[in-house]
Amino acid sequence: MTVQVGDKVPSATFKVMTADGPQDMSTDEVFSGKKVVLFAVPGAFTPGCSMTHLPGFVVNADAIIAKGADTIACLAVNDAFVMGAWGQAQNAEEILMLADGNGEFTAALGLELDASGFGMGNRAQRFGMIVDDGTVSYLGIEAPGEIKVSSAETMLEQLD
Repeated sequence: MTVQVGDKVPSATFKVMTADGPQDMSTDEVFSGKKVVLFAVPGAFTPGCSMTHLPGFVVNADAIIAKGADTIACLAVNDAFVMGAWGQAQNAEEILMLADGNGEFTAALGLELDASGFGMGNRAQRFGMIVDDGTVSYLGIEAPGEIKVSSAETMLEQLD
């Protein structure tokens, strides 16, 4: 079943890249007591994700934070090394790059994407959500090939 507005985010552990290598970060550490703008992409370094989706959040990070977000997080079913390198390549210092390497959080949300036809295995659908203290207050799941309801601009509008 797909997560809905009003639901609590499921418990999971992400990996994040640090100066000391990959470290665990729990959903409690990411979401508890915070307003988090989270967007998920099917894959780091893929064209739509690298040319449009992540750059929109890099450009709009200050405005998103000014509208009340404590954290902007990018999620992908990739490993922490890839997410760290992608964040560096995109100058995404303001974005928390969350690796859901085994797709456990994505599956618990019910937002998996079978990309095996492209040789990519199971990934996350492209989506955006706003999470207030662990509870989903906005959820936008993209139609295939689109970046609209999860774009930085839409997320900014949802923070009003």
